[in-house]
Amino acid sequence: MSLSRAQILFYGLPAVPLAVMGVPMYVFLPGFYGETLGLAAVGTALLVARLWDVVTDPLIGSLGDRLQTRWGRRRPLIAAGMPVLLVSAWALFRPPEAVGLGYLLGWGLAAYLGWTLMSLPYTAWGAELSEDYDQRSSLTASREGFMLAGTLLAIAWPTLAGAGRADAETLSGLAWLLVLVLPPVVALTLWRVPEYRLTSHPVGWREGWHLLRNNRPFLRLLAAYVMNGLANGLPASLFTLFVVHVLRAESWTGPLLLVYFVVGIAALPGWLWLSQRIGKHRAWALSMLWTSLIFAAVPFLGPGDTTAFLIICLLSGVGVAVDMALPAAIQADLVDLDTAAGGGRRTGLYFGIWNMATKLALALAVGIAFPLLEWFGFDATQVEDRDGTFALALFYGAVPIGFKLAATALMWRFPHDRRAQVATRARVHDAESGPSAAVDPTR
Repeated sequence: MSLSRAQILFYGLPAVPLAVMGVPMYVFLPGFYGETLGLAAVGTALLVARLWDVVTDPLIGSLGDRLQTRWGRRRPLIAAGMPVLLVSAWALFRPPEAVGLGYLLGWGLAAYLGWTLMSLPYTAWGAELSEDYDQRSSLTASREGFMLAGTLLAIAWPTLAGAGRADAETLSGLAWLLVLVLPPVVALTLWRVPEYRLTSHPVGWREGWHLLRNNRPFLRLLAAYVMNGLANGLPASLFTLFVVHVLRAESWTGPLLLVYFVVGIAALPGWLWLSQRIGKHRAWALSMLWTSLIFAAVPFLGPGDTTAFLIICLLSGVGVAVDMALPAAIQADLVDLDTAAGGGRRTGLYFGIWNMATKLALALAVGIAFPLLEWFGFDATQVEDRDGTFALALFYGAVPIGFKLAATALMWRFPHDRRAQVATRARVHDAESGPSAAVDPTR
């Protein structure tokens, strides 16, 4: 089950349009609809849609695990989710005049359903494409590298469109971009990337829960991932406030983000090289230590320290793609532990739980940061507020270090390394009957 470099590249391509869809849902739509419907009402509607998204993750993951077709388990769901995502994106990004809250909620629910139908089988597919310890890292790096590229494109789109903000024309352009790019890219990936026929032995919910609960390395990885997610979610949610109120350099917001993500993409091959030599868990731990070291300088910044913060963005951006690529590659290895223990092929369920953890960490970051900032006296309407801005700097730069170090402690001596994975794969092969065969009706 070895893949060519071209197949690894083709696998990652759909992440670009998926990211172009995801960024507006989080960043652009709240403000766009809030201008007419009210921020509180829009926030509530989108929160309900997000909760729906969390509920569907394990359900769609389990559905994919149990699905058996001549085209495989993952590709049919991806193909089914694409029209749902496109139609709902078109409706959300090009709304008619005088729409109500029900319109936003209904199409928001549809958009998140389409997103989950595509993205969850897509990530599970990547975990099943290779049994090789290092090639799994290459697959996740391809996906997450393209995801960062799509994120950059979406963030820069208002500027590229000449609007400078996410207005109706900007969102309409994004809708056209999705309609024109997503179908051919997904079709190319479904055609060029195989899906392997994997022996599946579905287990009952009670037995499955018991196996999941006893997969200690997975629970340890999940805890580290949530801790690191909190560490990343805090500065992500406070970034604009930090640039505006601490640095007082609002015009630098875009360039700083650009530097951060571009460096992350450029540094990813180096981290892959390192993971092949010291192991995925150790490379991820080193990246978290590196980011913690760089961020230690953040609380000491103040008005006018834009150049210093630019250097911090450049240096800390080195690790951003690692946080996305290597944990997911480790997760793919740990699904094999479940398979070897008799859990069947439950990759979809495991990545459904993984997605839930991602969303939980982001939600907790916002839920922790904003109330505590208010409690410490930060007022976003007051520019000259030294006590409040110092609290903001601490939550942006210092608190994440604590979460990063906790995640590093969990991962530094992680028990499932390359040698353990080789032994696990041998157990999986012993447990399964018959060789794996590629499902690829196009060849």
